[in-house]
This record gives sequence, structure tokens and C-alpha cells, in this order.
Amino acid sequence: MKPDLEVVDVLQHESFKVWGHGYPFRTVRWHFHPEFEIQLITETSGQYFVGDYVGRFAPGNLVFMAPNLPHNWVSELPEGTSVARRNLILQFSSTFLSDRVMAFPEFRYLEKVVSESKRGVVFTEAVSKAARPIMEELLTASSGRRVVLFLTLLDLVAQDEGRKLLASHRFSPDPSSYMSSTINQVLSYIDQNLASDLSESDVADLAGQSVTTFSRYFKKHTGMSFVHHVNSLRIHRACELLVDTGLSVTDICFRVGYNNVSNFNRHFLTQKGLPPSRFRSLHQLNVLSAVA
Repeated sequence: MKPDLEVVDVLQHESFKVWGHGYPFRTVRWHFHPEFEIQLITETSGQYFVGDYVGRFAPGNLVFMAPNLPHNWVSELPEGTSVARRNLILQFSSTFLSDRVMAFPEFRYLEKVVSESKRGVVFTEAVSKAARPIMEELLTASSGRRVVLFLTLLDLVAQDEGRKLLASHRFSPDPSSYMSSTINQVLSYIDQNLASDLSESDVADLAGQSVTTFSRYFKKHTGMSFVHHVNSLRIHRACELLVDTGLSVTDICFRVGYNNVSNFNRHFLTQKGLPPSRFRSLHQLNVLSAVA
């Protein structure tokens, strides 16, 4: 079974993404992405899959994975129940790691654990316990503190002499093959054409499916409707532009694919809980407080 592509949006004003989610959740499926990932399970137990590895996990399961390594964690919960937050996730690009972190000779000792992450690495209980407060703080940290915590976490896992590799040495990810699947072609097309007038019927035609069939197919693979997925990506991109550019709200509205400002404001308010202008002003306040 080919893994689904997960689109990881790291904000342009940040070097990496830190977040957590509950269970069930839309990304809980056999999937891959072109970013490194460190994941810590904070609740539930079950089966996890990394490459060709299958094993049991419980709270404290801490795993480091290289780009394009397929993975999935399936929690065992009574039917109809859920948890608010199952895990903490840190994701960063290979470019950030190679061009920024590994550019310092002092960090060359990280090369071994980074190389091992191609097979997935699980860490000892002691390291997992030490990692949790670091990742918890990363959720809300800002400015230079984020970078300090990031490097502290990498140093912590690199020093773990009891870590174990997961996937076999024979396993080799094949992202070009993964991308040949219909859903991954669709997700890539949406990401590249987000600013255009994307309609579900047009994308269904691209997939060679009827709208009804495509709608079920898309939700099965992504956990959300086509419209919800597109709106989520557009609002995320709008947040980047609000933070990183001086473009007006109106200009940003059209740049991310909305055809009128009122519709854009409504979707932004629904997803972020505040209007875009307020989002920008609060972020500016945060920046000013950091340099004050």
C-alpha cells in the first residue's frame, strides 16, 4: 500500500513546525512527507509502523524519522472515544538541517543520529522523559528560545546510547513511486494551484473520477472534505503573508485564492478565531515584546 503525502506547512518566519494533535485525527494514516520528524506519544497505546517495522507503542514512545520514511501510529481506544492530545510533533526540512544547523562544525556529531533516522530511531525511556518538557515548551516558545530548545532536543537524542533502529537496512523509501498514486498527484496539484479557482469537479476530472466518488476518495485519504482541505491551506498561507509581508489584507485575500474579502474574512475568523487584521497586529505586538 502506497503511503499518502502529508503537506507540512512550516511558516516562512519559522525554521521548524511544532504541534500536537488528538486521536482520531486526519493525519493518522499510512503517510510520508519530505521533512524530518521527531514524534513523542503522550497518551494511548497501540501499534506503530515505520518503514517495514511493526511494533507496540505506549506513552513515552519517542521516534526520529528522516524525510519520506512512511509511518503511522494506530491507537487502541474503545469505539466512539477520543483523546484531546495524543502526541507532540517537531518537523523540519533537510535544507534547514544541512544549511543552518550542520553548517557549524560543532554540530557534526549529530550526523550519526541523523543518518540513522533514515530507518527510524526509537529512544530510551530516560531520554523520552527528558524530551517531553522540551517539546512542551516548544509549543509556546518564541524567538531565540525556540532555537535553543530545538538544539537541546537534538543534542539529547544524539547522546542516547541505548537508542534502537526500527526499519530494516533493506527498506528504502521511494517517494517518486509514492507520488504516482492518484491522491498524491491530487494533493500536489492543489498545493501548486492554491491561488487559482480550484473546483472539486475540475480536480475530480483530473483524478478521472466522478465528483461523488472523488469526494469519498478524498475524505478517506485526508480525513476532511475537499473544500475544508483547500480552505485550511489557503488560510495557513494567508497567515504567512500577514506575518512576512506588508501586503494589504485585500491583496492577500486574492493571492491565496479567495475572490472576495468578506468570504476570506469569514473563513479566517472561523479557523483562527480572530480577523486577519487582528492576527497581524497581535503578531507585531509579539515581535516588539521580544526585542523590547
